[in-house]
Amino acid sequence: MFETPETFDIRYARRRFLFNSACSVGTLALTSLLKEEGLLAADSSANPLAPKQPHSPPKAKSCIFVFLAGGPSQIDLYDPKPKLVELDGQPLPKELTKNVRFAFIKKETATLNGSHRKFTPRGKCGMELSDLLPHLGESADDMTLLRTLYTDQFNHHPAQLMMNTGVGRFGRPTIGSWVTYGLGSESSDLPGYVVLTAGRGTSGGASLWSSGFLPSTYAGVLFRNQGEPVLNLNNPPGVTPEMQSAGLDAIRQLNAHQLQRTGDAEIASRISSYELAFRMQSAAPELIDLSGESRQTLEAYGVTRADSKGKNRRGGGPGTAAAFARNCLLARRLVERSMRFINLYHASWDHHTGLDAGLKNNCGVVDQPVGALIKDLKQRGLLDSTLVVMVGEFGRTPLGENRAGQKKVTGRDHHPYAFSAVMAGGGEGGTGRRQDR
Repeated sequence: MFETPETFDIRYARRRFLFNSACSVGTLALTSLLKEEGLLAADSSANPLAPKQPHSPPKAKSCIFVFLAGGPSQIDLYDPKPKLVELDGQPLPKELTKNVRFAFIKKETATLNGSHRKFTPRGKCGMELSDLLPHLGESADDMTLLRTLYTDQFNHHPAQLMMNTGVGRFGRPTIGSWVTYGLGSESSDLPGYVVLTAGRGTSGGASLWSSGFLPSTYAGVLFRNQGEPVLNLNNPPGVTPEMQSAGLDAIRQLNAHQLQRTGDAEIASRISSYELAFRMQSAAPELIDLSGESRQTLEAYGVTRADSKGKNRRGGGPGTAAAFARNCLLARRLVERSMRFINLYHASWDHHTGLDAGLKNNCGVVDQPVGALIKDLKQRGLLDSTLVVMVGEFGRTPLGENRAGQKKVTGRDHHPYAFSAVMAGGGEGGTGRRQDR
């Protein structure tokens, strides 16, 4: 029998109603059971970044992840090797390099390269740190130094993805995305995951703060430390707040109608994103306004300092030192505003040549602000509830780099087999611990 369009629409609508009803009843039953077992977090469909109840009581509420892109030399910063200094200039036995892969080193003529840095025990714990890290050394008793990191990636981009996502390829959510996905955010006027950069830029770029296969709500939001905090955040000329509010109300009504018709949770996320962007127009400019900070605080972080006079600018051109210092201060201000995850990126630490001059310049950018950040968080009672991590994607070789055409060894190659990370806070204050191989 021929079916008219009207009959088909009625039959299709009845089937869709019955299907949706059955799904809804099943979902309600499952939700009730999960709530009774305490396995279901508070409903966040209207706001995907709403705070979620963790499985166990947390020690930290926020994380500041300082990523030194390029691969800092652990041998010259964190991990003194007296024997390496003693054997400086000697070749390694062939059996020690037979199955080792290098990016640029020619194994046949490579020789050991001892560090020129002076290491001194710091704090009551006696943690040995390079003379290039005097400010960080002042917080040695509040830090844990991990000297046992290892990766199976020895090229920059895959290694940076590995350190930021746990996998050395595209498409995976970053650690900040997972944290905000799992825990939500306690900040109502700012994103849960913010990114601040300084220097040349990382090899990985935006893939290091991508949400991967998670909804884009959980991706890091790139903030600028001066001017307009987020590009296109401010209204265009001629658009008044009243006009914007009316436009947002109309968009919200259309989205709400579509949400009611389809039940698609992504539409609820879209509504939430529009509302967050509107609130950010007031909160974000206030965040980067440092006029309320004391002169003592600005000087402690190095916000007003000049660039170093060194010639090696691999870590960034003019203004990088002040920009990174400002980012560290903004990180503290974000923690005060209940930000869940903050990424600070500085590049580049890829010292194949000019190692001594490059490290001196880069440490001049990073050491004072990070040291001030740890001390400032502690003084304000925020260090126990904030985990601070500083790390790169890999380390540097104990062998000097001997590229063709170079008359002498002045740098180190990529070294994924051993590198170091600094951690502070997170409810473990005052540990002054060191983990060696």
